[in-house]
Amino acid sequence: MPDVSKITVEDLRKRMEAGEEFVFLDVRNPEAWAESEAMVPNAIRVPLDSFEQQLPHIPKEQNIVTYCT
Repeated sequence: MPDVSKITVEDLRKRMEAGEEFVFLDVRNPEAWAESEAMVPNAIRVPLDSFEQQLPHIPKEQNIVTYCT
């Protein structure tokens, strides 16, 4: 299993400014996603209830950041 850790928004911002690339997964449920105006550009929507089915489609060459509200 890959390493799993938490990262703060500030640490993520610093790493991105340093040129590190990430894949963002938006794991909010459909209701939360529809009600929110906050969207990360190019994020992949993967609701948790279908997460396992989507695993083969998630790029694994970069670090992955999941987020929800």
